[in-house]
Amino acid sequence: MPANKNAQLRYQILDNCFKNFNRKYTFEDLMEIVGDKLYDLLGTRVSTRQLRVDIENMRNRPYNAPIKAYLSGDGKKRYYRYEDPEYSIFNNPLSPEELTNLRSTIEMLGRYRGIPSNAWLEEVISKLECRFDVKPNSDSVIEFEQNEQLKGLEFLSDLIDATVNHQPMSLTYRSYKGMEQTSLIHPYYLKQFNNRWFLFGIEVNEQYGNRITNRALDRIVRFEVKTDVAFVPNESEDFKQYFRDIVGVTVPEDHPTPERIVLKFDEGRFPYVVSKPIHHTQEVIEENEHTISIMVRPNKELEAQIFSFGPQVEVLEPEWLRQRIAGKIEEARKKYFGVQKECT
Repeated sequence: MPANKNAQLRYQILDNCFKNFNRKYTFEDLMEIVGDKLYDLLGTRVSTRQLRVDIENMRNRPYNAPIKAYLSGDGKKRYYRYEDPEYSIFNNPLSPEELTNLRSTIEMLGRYRGIPSNAWLEEVISKLECRFDVKPNSDSVIEFEQNEQLKGLEFLSDLIDATVNHQPMSLTYRSYKGMEQTSLIHPYYLKQFNNRWFLFGIEVNEQYGNRITNRALDRIVRFEVKTDVAFVPNESEDFKQYFRDIVGVTVPEDHPTPERIVLKFDEGRFPYVVSKPIHHTQEVIEENEHTISIMVRPNKELEAQIFSFGPQVEVLEPEWLRQRIAGKIEEARKKYFGVQKECT
């Protein structure tokens, strides 16, 4: 049995002794009980030093067990038990294996330390490290794609707080044309796509009525929580389903229902698309022809995805999308052709 499993067995035996208030276990009693049970199960015993180390480990993180040594009635020997008769180190809902996985996750999250927008994460990681006694690993073995220069990340922590706490906000937003607009937003959901963050919520608009809207964080100028405005709860959208029929984050009003999109790929690109589907509805139509289909509501993110494959993809269906992509390819060809003519 591995050493950590052996330790867990000893901890379990000691835990049963410490929470038994019907008997006073001296150190010698603990040595005998742990030794006998280990011998019966594993054919081994425990040393005095190991037992003292086990008790000390249980007192420290991550267990913080309230083990106290009491003087016996004759004042000559000490016995050990928990101060709290209801306590057990196994009251923790996480198993030893889950604790190990959690420690790995905490170390992974530590990769994001030092980024200004992740000050909230720093506090979370520090608390988890303290609770589970995680030692920082100086070796970098994993890296995530991220854009640390993206504007608006400084708003992320406060937007999360406002969303979780159901706080309406007055939000000023700047379009790519430079125009600023301030509106009242009731935040419901935050989503990351293509290394950008988006805030979803109800926009209160007297002219058009209340409607779901999204705001890219990199175009938010400022926002202010409105404590004098009652929050409008989300009673219309399940955001686990909201993005189900689209690629990306834009829900197209002109395409209210999913449409079958058929794409044909080059032989070299096809295996990559199969291994990394464009959408969860993706199906292979004909492997030899390198064709797939997806059922989505076409939007600008889908078009961007198609163009990202360059000449390695061809839109077969629907015809209107095929013509739309062909038209944009022709526009691009004219630009490059114009540059070529000027050079000659």
